[in-house]
Amino acid sequence: MDIFFQDPTAIPLPPQEVRIKDLRAEPLPDNRRVRVYLEITPFQKRPNGEVRISNAHGEELASVSIIETMITKMEFTLHLRGAAIIGPYTLSAMITYLEESDPSSEEQAPQERKQIIVDQQETRFGV
Repeated sequence: MDIFFQDPTAIPLPPQEVRIKDLRAEPLPDNRRVRVYLEITPFQKRPNGEVRISNAHGEELASVSIIETMITKMEFTLHLRGAAIIGPYTLSAMITYLEESDPSSEEQAPQERKQIIVDQQETRFGV
C-alpha cells in the first residue's frame, strides 16, 4: 500500500516542467554541518537530483545524490569536508531525469542513458 502525504490540489507535472520551488541552507552552530531544505514542484515521474556545497574557490565540500525521490519537500544535513573556512559558500541543486530510451532500438542500459537537466538553482550563504 502506498501512502503519500501531499497537497491533493497540487497538479503533478511532467518531467520537463518540474522545477525547484525552494532551496535554502542553514548552517548549524558547529559550522561543520549545514541543514539543506529543497522543495520541488509535484511530479508525475520521480526525479533525480544532485545537491552540492562549494567554497569561494569552487571546491566541492559536500554533496548528496537523490535517486527517484518520492517526496517534494526534502531536508537533509551535509557535513563540510576539510578545514573550516569562514567565507561565502554556494549551495547548488540540480533536478534531472534519465532520457527516455528509444523503444525501436535495443534496450539501453541505465548507465548508457544520459541525464537531462530540467532545473537548477543556487544560493550563497556564510557560516
